[in-house]
Amino acid sequence: TVLKGRAPVATMWEYPKEVIAYTKGQGKLACSLSGYGKCHNEQEVIEQIGYDSESDFTNPTGSVFCAHGSGFLVEWDQVYQYMHLESILTGGGSNQPEIKAQDYKPARVVDEWIDTEEIDAILAKTSYANRKEGTTSRYKKKRNEAILSGPVTRTWKPSEKKEEYLLVDGYNIIFAWQELNELAKDNVDGARNKLMDLLCNYQGMRKCHLILVFDAYRVQNHQTVIMDYHNIHVVYTKEAETADQYIEKFAHENASKYRITVATSDGLEQIIIRGKGCELLSARELEAEVKAVEETIRKDFIEPAKIQKHRLLDALSPDALNEIEKWKDNQYED
Repeated sequence: TVLKGRAPVATMWEYPKEVIAYTKGQGKLACSLSGYGKCHNEQEVIEQIGYDSESDFTNPTGSVFCAHGSGFLVEWDQVYQYMHLESILTGGGSNQPEIKAQDYKPARVVDEWIDTEEIDAILAKTSYANRKEGTTSRYKKKRNEAILSGPVTRTWKPSEKKEEYLLVDGYNIIFAWQELNELAKDNVDGARNKLMDLLCNYQGMRKCHLILVFDAYRVQNHQTVIMDYHNIHVVYTKEAETADQYIEKFAHENASKYRITVATSDGLEQIIIRGKGCELLSARELEAEVKAVEETIRKDFIEPAKIQKHRLLDALSPDALNEIEKWKDNQYED
């Protein structure tokens, strides 16, 4: 259903809540990419994702010019100073006149003989066309200054390691895993508790902040509930808020501070999360990792504990063992 005539909202981030509110939980917003345009808050986006144009080797800002068989880098604002051919691009630069392709007329070809001196002059102009006057002496001066100043010491600083968060879309995972899906058909609470226990073991091996989010947007007057279950955090969303919205909001607010991974198989949710700069983990990939952790726990802890023999004396402290030994010695002496 296309709804018209509503007042515009400040950002698309808040609009899904508006849709759910005025459709009483029945509406759902789906967006698709129609193309690219100029960003209205370009500087804010660049600062948020930490983009550095000088570190982008795939799309560099400068150009490489060649002279005498070697290349050298020219900054983007100095390209026209090194060009020896006129640009035919419309609006090529602030200092270049606008030249159109139709302004060029083919030259008349005339067969003429030229002497050796004229050939040498042409070769000289061609060889030195890319070299700007005074360029060689300037580079030599910089090189000599670098030699005289001595070796340059560069210190390497490792990047700061961010805390890792794993957000799991609870019901999306339950209905994607066959075992939990079969259990949910009979008892949804049982499937929820089973998933929580499995993720507790998984968190113990992965050592990350794990947040399991369940939808409660259809529960009337329900407020957001955050509780700790053993070593994980469990969130039940408030009324008119889905698990997708909670996860998107958390990613939007914390993507720059933490390393965030989202476990979901919702296609639209994956696109939005990737746009926030977060990592993705599908339901199948999460299931494979959880099973691998369960297998490791079984081999390393459960099976050795069954084989190992336990004695009562092994549980006693060293002082208690010494007292027992003294008592034995007294018994033998008597």
